[in-house]
Amino acid sequence: MAMSMLHTFTASLSYSREHSKTQRQKSSSVICSSRRDYVPNYIQDPNYVRIFDTTLRDGEQSPGATMTPKQKLNIARKLAELGVDIIEVGFPASNKADLDTVKSIAYEVGNETKDENAHVPVMCALARCTKEDIDKAWECLKDAKFPRLHVFLATSDIHMEYKLRMSKEEVIDKARSMVAYARSLGFTDIQCCAEDAGRSEKEFLYEFLGEVIKAGATTLNIPDTVGFNLPREFGQLIADVRANTPGIEDVIISVHCHNDLGLATANTLEGVYAGARQLEVTINGIGERAGNASLEEAVMTIKSKRELLGGLYTGINTRHIFETSKMVEEYTGMQVQPHKAIIGANAFAHESGIHQDGLLKNRSTYEIMSPEDIGLYRANESGLILGKLSGRHALKSRLSEIGYKINKTELDDLFWRFKSLAETKKVITDDDLIALMSHPVI
Repeated sequence: MAMSMLHTFTASLSYSREHSKTQRQKSSSVICSSRRDYVPNYIQDPNYVRIFDTTLRDGEQSPGATMTPKQKLNIARKLAELGVDIIEVGFPASNKADLDTVKSIAYEVGNETKDENAHVPVMCALARCTKEDIDKAWECLKDAKFPRLHVFLATSDIHMEYKLRMSKEEVIDKARSMVAYARSLGFTDIQCCAEDAGRSEKEFLYEFLGEVIKAGATTLNIPDTVGFNLPREFGQLIADVRANTPGIEDVIISVHCHNDLGLATANTLEGVYAGARQLEVTINGIGERAGNASLEEAVMTIKSKRELLGGLYTGINTRHIFETSKMVEEYTGMQVQPHKAIIGANAFAHESGIHQDGLLKNRSTYEIMSPEDIGLYRANESGLILGKLSGRHALKSRLSEIGYKINKTELDDLFWRFKSLAETKKVITDDDLIALMSHPVI
């Protein structure tokens, strides 16, 4: 869709940031739960799901999504306000600029604030299984309140043969020794990723994971690196890892799913249903290639389907979702498609006359959540989009909201002129309605 049309739809919804701030002051925060004390390899409540946001690392790997250090700092602060448990700040060994940015954010966002009750997220940095990478990560994170290392090594046959050129034994020895090395530096929170786990031979995967647990890993990242798994397939993988990995009860299972087949969020949720208790996501679903599982989609699904999911919940303050989404969209230049779930311009827009009639009678007829839950506040009471598919009920309702009271005869006379105008315009605005009411012919 052209930018002008996107702006038209966005403007038609007329969500006001100033109004949002006022409403948040009046409304209690929509947080799924009070947060417990952080223990790297243990969650006190088995129904609590940690949210690991990798917008600043994997999200920035989206082509064209490069952000400045200041923009990254602003996003990190917003993620802390959102209630994210772990922020993957970057990949320090990739370049000097990233190292400096990770170090700055880890110190500024990863420590106590003036408000003693403020949430302090875990600060995480990515590293390959090399001492040089791990040293740089420690240099960046050591002054944070909760530092975490995220080290990765591939476990699929295709990666081991063509990329790593290592045997299975060499891969296990490398991962085990580097986790132990990270422990020797001072890391007590170590996440180990079996890259391309979704295409790995399962018996080898269990062995690999068991060995890094013995070496001191506290979280195991099981990724669908290339977005190839089906939800049932990925859920079974997590269940099998839980059932067959020695020492698995002593660590947290994390899932990291890519969207190459459009299944990232579905796979992520299937993973948590199967027993994972950390979800790796990005704002707006940005990321390498087709992107990652979307934070807003995963969190709002857990919130909306909590009972069906066995009581699962997160610590996310959902009223900050929209502002966080807009910040990431602005900084990265990656426009959110209008029909994007949860935060797209059309996510809470209704034009069909039948739908509009139902919404005017009861919003739950066609809305499964309130836009206010994610920090959206309608500039008009109905929130309906008037267009060529709209009916009399919606037209009369909107006229009433802007101050016009009309009877049935007047409505019938106006409706055909409204429909004629709607055939020539994408969206009918309040100014259009005023013109229709002021002039007998348009």
